[in-house]
Amino acid sequence: NNHCTNQLHPGRTQKAMAAFTLQSSPAVVKPPSLQPVANRALPAQDKPYIAPTAAATLICGFAGRQHVRRLRKRRLTRAATQGDEIKFMSDDKDDDKEVEALDLETRAQALAESLPALARLSGSIVVIKYGGAAMVRSPERTIRDVALLRTLGLKPILVHGGGPEINSWLAKVGIEPKFVRGLRVTDAETMEVVAMVLMGKVNKGIVSTMGAAGVSAVGLSGVDGGLLQAKKVDDEELGFVGEVTGVKTDVLEAALEKGLLPVVATVASDSEGNFLNVNADIAAAAIAGALDAEEFVLMTDVPGLLRDVKDPASLIAEVDESGAQRLIEEGVVAGGMIPKVTCCLSAVKDGVQATHIIDGRRPHSLLEELFGGATKQGTTICRNS
Repeated sequence: NNHCTNQLHPGRTQKAMAAFTLQSSPAVVKPPSLQPVANRALPAQDKPYIAPTAAATLICGFAGRQHVRRLRKRRLTRAATQGDEIKFMSDDKDDDKEVEALDLETRAQALAESLPALARLSGSIVVIKYGGAAMVRSPERTIRDVALLRTLGLKPILVHGGGPEINSWLAKVGIEPKFVRGLRVTDAETMEVVAMVLMGKVNKGIVSTMGAAGVSAVGLSGVDGGLLQAKKVDDEELGFVGEVTGVKTDVLEAALEKGLLPVVATVASDSEGNFLNVNADIAAAAIAGALDAEEFVLMTDVPGLLRDVKDPASLIAEVDESGAQRLIEEGVVAGGMIPKVTCCLSAVKDGVQATHIIDGRRPHSLLEELFGGATKQGTTICRNS
């Protein structure tokens, strides 16, 4: 399949995609049998734009029929916390807003048009790197979106960082975060906090939220089963920072075989048993390549690759390997985006079909990117044709 080519009809609008993502959230989905049929007829010119929106509602409704009551009963008790910890905010308007019903003709058209994209990814492994602002702003929304992918028949693997939460807990214990060239310095004391926060609070919090969404997840780290093989980086100034040297996929494959959704904290250990802090982007790309994943999604705090960082309209929607390398050489991709693009290129080189850089701050950006057709808001980096 050519992943740099649209699978659905071109020309979808951002407005339609916003409705698509809203209706895709498991927190608001109703089974089709419970959805009232609108008594109004949609104008003919509007139907092509609403079609993918309705399809998401239909499919999510069918998939979530078994869980919708459980979701309502098991909604998390949420309390905002201070600092930049991962927050479970009380009122997420994007999730709780009701969606206007669509007529049956539009539903049928939407389902027919959207099935190819879902069929292409059904049963496929999708590795998602989760971190940054997505973990701070309505984190449970993104987690539920990942859970939805599993319900729809995909095999997602969530690889997470936890920088904001780590910083918060370092402050609580009186350790000031240190960075060298944008990389966290991880001394022995910091490593203890990193291990406890990532493998404990953050990882199990994500698994718990998955369970509340009706999906069985298993929390793992790079230490478990030797999942991430690593060694200390050569730069001793960085301390206990690890470089991935290999990936043992046995644990992940066993979890997927049992129908579980793996949630991986990026802490590894060296040959002497010392914990190492591994960059989550690099770890996720290595896992995606080792599993020959169909898709690798990198959630960031930017819209994607921009020709002009001051102009969101200059988004580069699609680029192949050679084109991405040229963007680095020309200075279009610079600073902190270089290692992210390098991770994507590494994953593609190792067998991943397509990689995506998306804005994790955007509500339901993951669903937009995988199922949105021409309305995708991120950047896709795919193999040379």
